Order: sequence, then structure tokens, then C-alpha cells
Amino acid sequence: MSKNVLIISSTLRQNGNSEILAQEFAHGAKDAGHNMEFISLRDKEIKFCRGCLACVKTQKCTIKDDSCEIVEKMKNADVIAFATPIYYYEMSGQLKTLLDRANPLFSSDYKFRDIYFLTSAADTEKNAADGAINGINGWIVCFEKAKLKTTLHAGGVETPGSIKEQPDLLKKAYDTGKNV
Repeated sequence: MSKNVLIISSTLRQNGNSEILAQEFAHGAKDAGHNMEFISLRDKEIKFCRGCLACVKTQKCTIKDDSCEIVEKMKNADVIAFATPIYYYEMSGQLKTLLDRANPLFSSDYKFRDIYFLTSAADTEKNAADGAINGINGWIVCFEKAKLKTTLHAGGVETPGSIKEQPDLLKKAYDTGKNV
């Protein structure tokens, strides 16, 4: 059964490692026969959440910028893949800001149940992405309280350029549904 897969890249560097991960994931989704949409946050205007919580009642944010359209696409996706570089042991600020602005989804009838988290880090420590994975897990736990179980699949690369040396890495992660 074909799924609607939304891939969101949060790197500001064109053709950076995390964007390459996202593109490879997109190839895997397309090769598996799924509908795929790729969004880069690079040129998007996404303002900070004001914490007004009006969105909890209305399922709409009061701030009008590019996040409104992205959040609507997230709502209608069966699968979401977030790709981010790791900065100071955490996801990029662009992605964190988008996740904050995705609060209207909490009380809505969103479709996604599978979330893929693709990371790249210059740090070679095995735990370089742990902070970012914990952050995205917190977002998912919040949504699990509102809806059915959501599954997180996390994978990535620890060394710069390694995805270019192993282009099938994320295709394998998508095809198997397992962490790499």
C-alpha cells in the first residue's frame, strides 16, 4: 500500500550531509512505491512560537508564515522523516522551531504513525546525536498521549562525508524499518 511520505530537511547548507541523508531516504521511499514530498527549511520563514496555545483549540497557529503550510502537510502525511545536522549535541534550531510550531497537530486528527529521524554530526562520538534523539522522542511522547502509538526510527552518520561513501545506508533504513 502506497504511503504519503514527507521529508523535511533542516540544514542551511545546500548538499550538506544531512540533506544528502534526506535525499537518499527520498530515493528509498520513491523506489518502494510511495508518494514522496521533500521540503527544505533553508529558505522558509518560520517564526518562534509565542506560547499562546490558541492552536490547541483551533488547530491553527495565529502566526502566519511558512510553518502553517508545512504543518498542514505533516498532518496529512503517513510517514514523516526529519533530517538535521547535529549542532552542540542537539537538533538544528530550524527543526526545533518547526516542531514547536507544529503544536496545532497535537489535538488534530493527524495521520502519521512512523517518524524517521536522520542525523549527521561532525563529532565521532557514538552518543553525538543522543540529545537530538531525546528531543524528538519528547515530541513523539507528547503525540502518543493524544493518539495511537507513533514509532521513531533513528539513524544517521557520525563522520562527515561518510554518507557519500555509503549511499545505500538510508535506503536500507527505510526498506527495513530498522535503525542503522
